[in-house]
Amino acid sequence: MALKQIDHGSADYEKMIALRMDVLRKPLGLDFTPDELKKEKEDILIGAFEEEDILACCLLTKTDPQTVRLRQMAVQNNLQGKGIGASMMNFAETVARDKGFKKLTMHARKTAIGFYEKLGYKVCGEEFEEVTIPHYLMEKKL
Repeated sequence: MALKQIDHGSADYEKMIALRMDVLRKPLGLDFTPDELKKEKEDILIGAFEEEDILACCLLTKTDPQTVRLRQMAVQNNLQGKGIGASMMNFAETVARDKGFKKLTMHARKTAIGFYEKLGYKVCGEEFEEVTIPHYLMEKKL
């Protein structure tokens, strides 16, 4: 498995959008707007690949000079629970650290809290609803 940064607008980016649609958006009856995708030009885009196939992906969005926010973490449904997500998170944290960020935050789906807690993330605050489902703010110092 190869972990790498993805260029916005590339063929790998198109694979990333398709994976995020399948895993994160379609199950909720949601889609991406052109504006949402356009804003990702400023983000750090990360993917896990086996040959040409995308296995997992996430984005890192700068929220301030010290903080980056993890968004759109997705692992192919049939590959969840095999360590790919943890590898993605370790890689994302390393990329963020290398770019000078001191903290990583996220809006984690309630169903994923345990996964992120195992990686050292802490819940910060009350449950809230985003994209029609319960989430929690989580963070970790890098």
